[in-house]
Formats: sequence, C-alpha cells, structure tokens
Amino acid sequence: MTTPQIGDSARRSRSITTRDIALFTELTGDRNPIHYDEELARASRFGGLVVQGGVTSGLLNALVAEQLPGPGSVFLEVSWRFLAPVRPGDEITAEATVLEARADKPVTRLATVITNQDGVTVLDGTAVVWRDPAVAAGAVSSV
Repeated sequence: MTTPQIGDSARRSRSITTRDIALFTELTGDRNPIHYDEELARASRFGGLVVQGGVTSGLLNALVAEQLPGPGSVFLEVSWRFLAPVRPGDEITAEATVLEARADKPVTRLATVITNQDGVTVLDGTAVVWRDPAVAAGAVSSV
C-alpha cells in the first residue's frame, strides 16, 4: 500500500442516463418531480430535468474507492457545493487531488471537483478520507 502524496490526482468519467435517476430513486425513494416531470422541470429555474445530487456526487465515491486513495477508503467528511445542474445525457468527470496526507494515520484530505462535458463545474469542494490498512493491503495482494 502506497501513501498518497500531495498533488496526486485521479479522474473518472461517466455518461448520465435516465436509468441512473430511476436506480437512485429505487435506492433512496427520492421522487422529487424535478427529476421526472419534464413539464414541471421546464417551468422551474433549472429549465429541465435535473439528476439527483447523489448520482452526481456518487462518481466521487467510485473515484475514491477505486483509485485515490483506493480500496478500503471511506469518507469521513465532505464539503460539497452543487453549482450547476446535471442532466440526463451529460458526461461528467470527477477529479480528486491530494491536499494533505497524514503521516500518523491513513487519512487524506482531497480537493474534489466534477465538471460536465462543456467544462462547467457542477460540484466543487473537499473531502476527508480514511483508508482501512487491512483492506488496502489485501487489495494490493489480490491484484
């Protein structure tokens, strides 16, 4: 297991679909009409359907768990601002950059950002992540 270094970064992209909205609703029960009712959504300040924020931020879950810091990682704290809507059909890219890596424990502070296909920042903030050493070591040895 390698310790993340300040400046290390990783990126991950995903095309968002209406199926993502339906799956998130199935998991959470979030049936807000802004996600489903095209007529109401068009009349809103967003001007159209909006994907749930959990679908958007979920890309950071995958990035942290799979890439940086990697397997065994869990969020301890997040501070995210949702700056622009994500819509079905958008391709979003999550990026995390190490701001701080503790030497005394497997805790990393990350700058986090998600942009859409037009380069618009849709989410911005920071996250503090803890990586379980046993899981991290097992993930390395099983690869």
